[in-house]
Amino acid sequence: MLEELYQKVVEKDPAQPEFHQAVQEVLESLEVVLEKHPEYRKARIPERIVEPERVIMFRVPWVTDDGDIQVNRGFRIEMNSAIGPYKGGLRFHPSVNLGILKFLAFEQVFKNALTTIPMGGGKGGSDFDPKGKSDMEVMKFCQSFMSELFRHIGPSTDVPAGDIGVGGREIGYLFGQYKKLRNEWSGVLTGKGLQYGGSLIRPEATGYGAVYFGEEMLKTRGDSYDGKVCLVSGAGNVAQYTTEKIIELGGKVVTLSDSGGYIYDEDGIDTDKLAFVMDLKNNRRGRISEYADKYRSAQYFAIDPELDYNPLWDHKADCAFPSATQNEINAKDAQNLINNGVFLVSEGANMPTVPDGVNIFIQHKILYGPGKAANAGGVSTSGLEMAQNATFSSWSRKEVDTKLHNIMISIHAQARAAAEMYGEPDNYVLGANAAGFSKVADAMIAQGVV
Repeated sequence: MLEELYQKVVEKDPAQPEFHQAVQEVLESLEVVLEKHPEYRKARIPERIVEPERVIMFRVPWVTDDGDIQVNRGFRIEMNSAIGPYKGGLRFHPSVNLGILKFLAFEQVFKNALTTIPMGGGKGGSDFDPKGKSDMEVMKFCQSFMSELFRHIGPSTDVPAGDIGVGGREIGYLFGQYKKLRNEWSGVLTGKGLQYGGSLIRPEATGYGAVYFGEEMLKTRGDSYDGKVCLVSGAGNVAQYTTEKIIELGGKVVTLSDSGGYIYDEDGIDTDKLAFVMDLKNNRRGRISEYADKYRSAQYFAIDPELDYNPLWDHKADCAFPSATQNEINAKDAQNLINNGVFLVSEGANMPTVPDGVNIFIQHKILYGPGKAANAGGVSTSGLEMAQNATFSSWSRKEVDTKLHNIMISIHAQARAAAEMYGEPDNYVLGANAAGFSKVADAMIAQGVV
């Protein structure tokens, strides 16, 4: 039945390969779950869960500093609200399209279900590229984008956050326009600035969470990060704070990357070097190649489009943290990681490993934390921000970090327990999918056919 359902999804949405990939990965895990729970089949939960509850698509006109009129496309995918209001980020990037956002929203449903916080799943964004735009242009775009989106969101309906291309600047402009249009202050967006309702630890949360999840996996083998060599991709928010937490826990990060290439620093990226990267990327919006210009211990490797693998994943190491974007690890990369001694992969990005690569990790029985579990720290802390906004309160850095840490421990425990229940204790892909799906499915059954 599930193979039949997957084929129907492909036929109905032929130009959405990322969505097909996400659906296939989840459905493959669910066969054993549906055997144990025939009530899910009877209620047609798989057929219902792959269909978004609502898809919103709209035009976003705006004017450049030179007076030229531009038109982008905006989206919001409200995937599933069985256990809470839709929750998921907004992505501003030229690659954004309906299929990518549906994949992200679908993943978000199961990720959010694992967090212990009542949140449904959604995702949105635009094919607008903030890179190279002035603050004024970004503000104009955000105001135009929110002038349509505001009709569809709210603190108890749909609470967007940031994603690729949407940081503190963009959230501020979006929030200001929402507040003006609705004439109210509410916790409708997360990732806000601390001056107007944001939460401490929110920028750090996804990276910290991926490291915390990896730490829990290591504990199952009586191990820790102490002395471990780690490969990290990306140089944005997730990669930066993944690196920070690994350093704090005694590991050594030797790589970072951006769309132009990657750096390899055999001596390791220490706190001073990380501060340079943060200034380079967050303030000067420079390229990671500048790291190699400053530090002689580092080499820079530009992207070679002729290669059928990513050389960043072809270095001797113990742990890997893909923290850039989807499908950045192909099957050859996965095998290179295994060949180079990597025995732990904790995904900070969404679906960064292709299905054949995932199968290689599972076959070799390495500690593999899929994104829907390992990178749930970001949305978890968004949920904590929602809780603070709802009570007009603000928690300390230590309090939020402790809650985040405990949530990641809980997510690991849920995924591992579900994997053991279905006979594969080290298969966190099965465990995360089964645990997240079961929680949403039970809620959907309780609420009837809606």
